Amino acid sequence: MSKFQLAQINIGRLIAPLDDPLIADFVAQIDEINALAERSPGFVWRLQTDEGNATDLRPFDDDRIIVNMSVWESIEHLKEYAYHSAHTEVLKRRREWFEKFAGAFLALWWVEAGHLPTIEEARQRLDHLHKHGESEFAFSFKNPFPPPTL
Repeated sequence: MSKFQLAQINIGRLIAPLDDPLIADFVAQIDEINALAERSPGFVWRLQTDEGNATDLRPFDDDRIIVNMSVWESIEHLKEYAYHSAHTEVLKRRREWFEKFAGAFLALWWVEAGHLPTIEEARQRLDHLHKHGESEFAFSFKNPFPPPTL
């Protein structure tokens, strides 16, 4: 087993509040897509509240920004889930529910196996990526960095 796992955060600004009919189709799919992630090869953990998702969390100063955070065994596992599963259909429709985001909305980074990142840690990675570009500290699928070597 690898000594490192891949953490990710992605955020999006909804076009309307969660209870608005404009995004009802998105909200109706959250549990199903989260369950798909949990069944996917390489899945380790995802951020969630007692309700089973993270939509109640508001770690940013904007109530319409929602957050998704998870940990995976490898970048390949996360890519397979994100771009080659039913999750892809949700991605294709994202402009129906989310505004175009200015700045970094996704950050990836390596964590020691067993470490569960905090929202604050994830925010720092996202902020660093936005301000400084891709590096070993925070990167994207377009320019992935390998896990650290010990």
